[in-house]
Amino acid sequence: MIYRDVEYSLTATIEPDVWQWQFQIGEQTRIGKTRTRLFHLAARRVHMRIDATLRVLSPTERAGN
Repeated sequence: MIYRDVEYSLTATIEPDVWQWQFQIGEQTRIGKTRTRLFHLAARRVHMRIDATLRVLSPTERAGN
């Protein structure tokens, strides 16, 4: 999936209501998990993490994406 030109993945885990996510911006790869029953809520949480990461990066670091 793509959000703000950042490709990310969101997959269900064996554990109920836990989603694993991953995205890469430039050289930084972020990986984590979130707990929710709803796929769309899990995706929104990943979007919020992408937004937060983009806020702290300089424009040249973002261009490496």
